[in-house]
Formats: sequence, C-alpha cells, structure tokens
Amino acid sequence: MSTFSKTIISNYKSNRLAVKLNAKGEQFVINGHPWVFSNNITKINDTAETGDLAIIFGKNKNKVVGLGLYDAASPIRIKMLHSENRSVQINAEFFHSKIETAFSKRQSLLETNTNSYRLLFGENDGFPGLIADKYATVLVVKLYSEIWLPYLESILKSLQVISGCETIVIRLSRQLETSNRHHLKNGEVVYGVLENEIVQFVEHGVNFSANVIKGHKTGYFLDHRDNRRQVGEWSNGKTVLDVFSYAGGFSVHALANNAKTVTSLDISKQALEIALQNGKLNNYTGKHYTIAGDAFAELKQLIKNGKTFDVVVIDPPSFAKQQKEIDLAKKKYAQLANLGVQLTAKNGLLVLASCSSRVLAQTFFDINTQTLLASKRKFDCIKKTEHDTDHPIGFPEGAYLKCGYYRF
Repeated sequence: MSTFSKTIISNYKSNRLAVKLNAKGEQFVINGHPWVFSNNITKINDTAETGDLAIIFGKNKNKVVGLGLYDAASPIRIKMLHSENRSVQINAEFFHSKIETAFSKRQSLLETNTNSYRLLFGENDGFPGLIADKYATVLVVKLYSEIWLPYLESILKSLQVISGCETIVIRLSRQLETSNRHHLKNGEVVYGVLENEIVQFVEHGVNFSANVIKGHKTGYFLDHRDNRRQVGEWSNGKTVLDVFSYAGGFSVHALANNAKTVTSLDISKQALEIALQNGKLNNYTGKHYTIAGDAFAELKQLIKNGKTFDVVVIDPPSFAKQQKEIDLAKKKYAQLANLGVQLTAKNGLLVLASCSSRVLAQTFFDINTQTLLASKRKFDCIKKTEHDTDHPIGFPEGAYLKCGYYRF
C-alpha cells in the first residue's frame, strides 16, 4: 500500500477570523457567490493570515452568513466554502463530503469509455483555487492559492480514497512555487509511484497521453472532451484543419474516426510533436500533417494557396485575461471567424470556440453570426455547446467555454 510523502505537511495552522462585510459583499455571500473582494470587507482581525477560516457575520451580529478561507495575496480576499443557512464544521469530514458530491456528478461520464476527468473544478465544486484532474490511475492536483496548505493533507487522502488513484502529483502555480510556507515542489509525487511522466489515458475510446509533470496546467485540457468526440464523429472521410491544436485533441479524434487528412496548426513545435505522438496511439489510415506558426499568418497563407477543408476547428487560447483586453479579443474572434469561413469547403463545417470568460457566450455567438452573415454564404448554426459534464458551472464567472458549429 502506497503512503503519503511527509513533505506535504505545511508550516502553519489555520486560525479563526471574525469578518464583517458591506451590504454588497454580504448580498454576494447570501446569494452563494464564491468570492469576497477586499473592498467588501469592513471589519476583520488585524492578525489575519492566508489560510485562516473567515467566519462572516451578517447585519444581525449573532448570525453567521458564510464561511470561507482568507487569502492575503489576492484581491479576492475571501474564497467561500459555505454559505447555506445551516451550521457546519470546516474539517476533514466537510471536505470529504464535498469531494464525494463532486465525484457523483461525474458518474455519467465514467460510464463511457473514458478514464480521464476533472474531479474538482475549483470554485464550481467548492474548492476555490484547487483543481484535481485524473488521467487513468494518476491524479494531478494543481494549487493556485496558499489557502489550502493547512487542509491539504486530509484533502489529498480523501481524493485518493474517492478516486481510487494509484498516484498523486502536485502541480503549483508560479506564486506557489516561490512561496516559503510549504515544503512542496512543483511536479512532486506525494502518493504512490510515477514510472513515466507521460501518462496514457482514454477519452471516448480514443487514446491520448498527458505529461503530468511538464504539460500545461495539469498536463492536458479536458473541458473540450465532448466537442472533440462530436468533431470526430463528423470527420469520417473528411479533410480536417485543427487550428491552435496544442496536443491534437480534435486532430486525434478526427484521425481515429477515419478522417482522410488532418492538419494540426499550432505555434509550438513541441505541442505538434505531442499531437503526432497522440495520433500514433490509435489506429488510423488518414494522413496527419502539421504546420508550426502564428495562426493568423498561417491561415492567411492557406487562403492565399487556395486551400479549403471539410471541417475547420478554431479553438484559440483566452484572448481576454484582463478586462481591458475584451475589445481586442472581440476583434480577434471576428478575424478568426472570417478566416475560418474562407477555409471551409462547400457544405463544410466550421467549429468556433472561445475560452475567454470575460467574453460572454451570447457576445461570442453574436460575433460569429455577424461575421458569417457578412460572408454572404448560406449557413446553419447546428449546435452550441459549453463545458463537459466534469466542468459543472456553480456561478456566472465559472462559465468560460463556448463552442458553435456552423454548417455551410
């Protein structure tokens, strides 16, 4: 039986804080929003430290309206854990119960031929600043905040028991990597043994791999799983272009579903190598081509060369990580939709996606519709989708992924 590494023990323990909010902040808490910003706090202990348990009192001085964890390093000063009208104890049993609830929400996905899923989706599952992704028998836990350090040991034990994983890897945000309040190292194996940092897993019957030590985030992007399955099903006998392909999620599903040719386009040569390797984990007869370069420039070159494809998928990274980037992001989405139209063959399918949470779904779909109408090509929007089952939405800002399917 594997045991947990002793290095996960943190240097500090959590204390209790009495917190008073202004009317706006209190209303957010009562409505179940998981964030309390610093400017919503009117009264708090002078000794408050990151990881302390914040007990939030309402206007009625004796009434507790919510419990959260204090984060001195973030403008989101309190990350909420509980705001229902019943008393609870924040302890190992509390977190274990939350993980069990999250696991039960993933059951329908686990009944398919899939052994990779997001077990904890941050705030949306009641764990703000904490992500847990499972790839076959390996669980990768990514920490974005120090608030979890006092509770991490019991949470990891519950995650292991509930998920049945054989190995747990810790990934740290840049801020956590430089913190001196823990003994963790980024990519550290804290439970079990990791024989190879590249872990193979299955997604709706298609084989993939993730580098759980060096890959982006936890090693792979699981949120688009159902869109990849759908694109795969519609790629039989088709020519496919996968733009911003990263590790080839859409490309590999297309190949596995008998696409004639698949072209993966990404700025990273290393990502394209992974895409090729992921393709080879499956049996396919089509051709897999790669293009390394800036997507906007390469798409213009393909148009100049007179190329078109039966299926075009454009799934860029977030263009609006800050409020001030929203207008530029909208322009970029319009540009990509316009380029996509020109590259989609007669009777072809154009798939446009966005993961910018600050660009709302309706805004994104409106941009696509306006751009496609301006092209004078007849089209139908045959499908609009959001996150897959293992990315439940618990509050408005938790919704970021949107995807539209346009048939010409």
